[in-house]
Amino acid sequence: MRIERITEILKSGKQRHEVVFGITSLTQVQASPERLLDLNRGHWSIENSLHYVRDTTFDEDRSQIRTKTAPQVMATLKNLAISILRINSFNNIASALRHFAAQQSLTLALLGL
Repeated sequence: MRIERITEILKSGKQRHEVVFGITSLTQVQASPERLLDLNRGHWSIENSLHYVRDTTFDEDRSQIRTKTAPQVMATLKNLAISILRINSFNNIASALRHFAAQQSLTLALLGL
């Protein structure tokens, strides 16, 4: 597949043109253009709703946890925290984390403890 993207960089107003190629195990019948686009957008939906939050709110790029299974464990705990907040209708994860950090007894109540 071939996906062509034209995006505008908000800070500069300049446009960026990008062409990406992908390979799929779907058959030609299963891999309609609409289906491939949906699959691609689904990937970015996960990237934007989870990884972006981990990168910005938890500042993951500067983490110094790098040995053995610790990075995977920390990623799992962060994903769990984000998921619990989203299940409880919190859209702004950073704001929710500040709210619960200031009132720690609410955190236990949110977990049903």
